[in-house]
Amino acid sequence: SHGAADLWELPAKARPAPVVVLVDEVAELFLTASKKDEERRERLVTSLIRLAQMARAVGIYLEVCGQRFGSELGKGATMLRAQLTGRVVHRVNDKQTAEMGLGDVAPDAVPVVTSIPPDRPGLAVAADASGGWFRIRTPQTTPADAVAACRKYAHLVPHLPALAPFRPPAPVVEPSPGGSLVRPFPVTE
Repeated sequence: SHGAADLWELPAKARPAPVVVLVDEVAELFLTASKKDEERRERLVTSLIRLAQMARAVGIYLEVCGQRFGSELGKGATMLRAQLTGRVVHRVNDKQTAEMGLGDVAPDAVPVVTSIPPDRPGLAVAADASGGWFRIRTPQTTPADAVAACRKYAHLVPHLPALAPFRPPAPVVEPSPGGSLVRPFPVTE
């Protein structure tokens, strides 16, 4: 009833929490071993392309990660990549990989990505569909930091019953009142 064409046009109180769909390794989605796998892959890739095209307006964001993201993955890979306008590319070893990530949105940034030294972890190039790009440094997050952030913001996770079968079990760990039962010991060679 607000007449908004986009989630972000809604008043803050009426706006639902954004949902981020994270694909950890895109190549895994494109792997096929049989004709049945090929049909599944086609449905999945088509759904991801549609999601990338239309979901931003309703607060669903698609983050796709991969070592390489080119046509060698198969039909639909470059079409999906074209829908992903915000890109972050960390150091790569070859020009072809840099072009996969940035060539269509920020071609001037391709040589920058290939010149990032290996001793600079976290240094990357962020680019968007406007052709603009920036060198960035992503902060190091330890596993403990990630766990703490997840616990701190867990109350913001929207209730999505359709995703329940895909949610990993999260055991509740109660802190023990006493000290650790495991005694540390030095490791020597």
